[in-house]
Amino acid sequence: MKSFACGDVVPGCEARWVCSTEDEVLFEVAAHAASAHGLTEVSPDLVRSVRSAIVPVG
Repeated sequence: MKSFACGDVVPGCEARWVCSTEDEVLFEVAAHAASAHGLTEVSPDLVRSVRSAIVPVG
């Protein structure tokens, strides 16, 4: 399992995910970035930031 907290990349955001794989986390985060933060495109820099903040769970 993998965990990601949006607040690790976007200060003040409380959204968190626990998913089976890193790819699932990235999919969920992309949808969240669009709906909550108004991003229309997920840049390679953002993907790198998210990947570096994903941690293993359990």
